Amino acid sequence: MGDRGGQGHRRRRLQGQRRTRNVRVALSEEEYAAVRAAAERVGMAVSAYAGTATVAMARRVDPPQWSPLTELMGEVMRAAGQARRIGINLNQAVAALHSSGHPTHALEQYARVAATSTQNIDELAEEIRRALHRFNASRLR
Repeated sequence: MGDRGGQGHRRRRLQGQRRTRNVRVALSEEEYAAVRAAAERVGMAVSAYAGTATVAMARRVDPPQWSPLTELMGEVMRAAGQARRIGINLNQAVAALHSSGHPTHALEQYARVAATSTQNIDELAEEIRRALHRFNASRLR
């Protein structure tokens, strides 16, 4: 797929519509740098931004723009990733303690709390993503 550069998100399908058409665009290094910078500002992958901006221009509406919610969503997603990694490490520690026959109740309880926290952060990120999607969809109409 497109260049995600380790950042950004994919465009979500709209109401079950499949995207079956591909468009190839050749850009100079300077043009690509401008598109990439714009994509990073709104937290999107380069190809997702290019597709969304192209459709916006065709519909004569504004392309995706930076919003504090977009930045907030990025931060929440990073926190969710960190919490997920913590949960994995805790689960491994609990498994090791189980295999040795000496698990501690506090460690198991902490692992459950970490897993619950991760789930809560993931749910918040999804809620923010849906709100941003509704906001951007309303602007494209």
